Amino acid sequence: MADRLTGVLLVGGASTRFGSPKALARIDGSTLAEIGWDKLAFCDERIAVGKTADALDLPFPVLDDGSETRAPIAGVIAGLRASAHELCVMLPVDMPRIEPGSLAALAAACDDVAMPPTGPLPGAYRRSALPALERRLAAGELALHAALDQLRVRIVRIDSVELANVNTPDDLALL
Repeated sequence: MADRLTGVLLVGGASTRFGSPKALARIDGSTLAEIGWDKLAFCDERIAVGKTADALDLPFPVLDDGSETRAPIAGVIAGLRASAHELCVMLPVDMPRIEPGSLAALAAACDDVAMPPTGPLPGAYRRSALPALERRLAAGELALHAALDQLRVRIVRIDSVELANVNTPDDLALL
């Protein structure tokens, strides 16, 4: 039987290069958050993780990541802790071109972690990764990729078009 799966949408980024919350940026009438949420609809459960203090006007609830830190590692940890399932796919809000099939492929390949060659997000993470991630966050080591050295990681090829992310208003215009 396949693992049940939680989809975690990471909406807590600082958006410093973008200039406003990326989650609320629009493509074809939908916000990046709405697009990401829809991409995770194939999962058995969906959770959005961010900073409730940001008070983003979204059509779904946002779970506070419980950290003063603005770093993807905090969102990944919060998603794993809150998940009803052992396996989660983590999707940053700024990757609107990812396909659900690619996220499912990450989940299917996951040992502790499965990720594309470009880096740890998007990615699939098991709760078995939590201790290593929590140690890094507690030590103030915020680079998610650095925490993966201690974990069993599988690389999954994903088309580079799907991995395009929105860091600036110009990136958004190109999509």
